[in-house]
Amino acid sequence: MRKELQTNLQYVDALNEWDPFQLNTGGYETEIADTVQAVHELNDSKKLAERIQAIYEFSFEKLIPMESCLKMAEQLLDIKANESCSI
Repeated sequence: MRKELQTNLQYVDALNEWDPFQLNTGGYETEIADTVQAVHELNDSKKLAERIQAIYEFSFEKLIPMESCLKMAEQLLDIKANESCSI
């Protein structure tokens, strides 16, 4: 499996586990796709957190606390950093 695909699957797993609205059924496919794209575009955790918050707010019309978004952004950027450091 290509390394980029493995990394994207790690992002998806992390975001599915997050479940910020306790749906317990998934239901975040569009938001996850948009968030993965944002991870590829951004390297700053605060900017990524703001983007994540906006993505989910647009879809669910509910605001996720910034602290939660920041924690997820940092987790996603850690995955990204580990990918770029591996051989």
